[in-house]
Amino acid sequence: MNFENIDTKKKQLDALRPFPEHSLKSLRENLIVEWTYNSNAIEGNTLTLQETKVVLEDGITIGGKSLREHLEATNHRDAILYVEDIVKNREPFSEWLIKRIHKLILQKIDDKNAGQYRNENVVISGAKHIPPDFLQVPGEMEQLVQWYETEGKQLHPAELAAHVHSIFVRIHPFVDGNGRTARLLLNLELMKYGFPPIVIKNENRLAYYNALDKAHTENDPEDFIQLVVDTIEQTLDFYLKVLRK
Repeated sequence: MNFENIDTKKKQLDALRPFPEHSLKSLRENLIVEWTYNSNAIEGNTLTLQETKVVLEDGITIGGKSLREHLEATNHRDAILYVEDIVKNREPFSEWLIKRIHKLILQKIDDKNAGQYRNENVVISGAKHIPPDFLQVPGEMEQLVQWYETEGKQLHPAELAAHVHSIFVRIHPFVDGNGRTARLLLNLELMKYGFPPIVIKNENRLAYYNALDKAHTENDPEDFIQLVVDTIEQTLDFYLKVLRK
């Protein structure tokens, strides 16, 4: 896997720091809406991009849309803000941190299961991979954190972020909200190393699902890592274009 392009573009982006205040503000506002819209849309939320923007920025409810869909939008924004705080405070990767992110995703939607590992078996819709038995979840999550602290720390940040996402989804530790939590964890790792967060687009969800399923059923994560690297490069190109003006 070649990380040279994204490393070069990240250096170019770093050379532009400190970023202009208004450019940074508009980039962040755009990111929160895009990330929330796409991550929720992948999971079946029917709010459009513009409707998501109105819910998040104006606090207006959209007629004909469920309370759950509105909560999914505001909860996801709250989870992004929490991830930003984790990065700022340099909090270590832990099961507690993962559960806290998940709790924000499901708050007021399913408080009973928010931040709690599943106590039943689940299947992933449309995937060949079957997640482990619920009794194995605590042990598998403990192993994920151990792997992160040992082998994971030796990897390039993009590869580490992709593996954290992929391993987490393979375990599927919660009854609901796993995909959104996984994408938050992916960006948490990228942000820790100074990369901008990336948005997996709803229109690319088939390639995204197929790459993940290949990683889980064939033990071949290359397609998924490449998808993450390609998305990082596109994101860096966008940031460079905006900030060089």
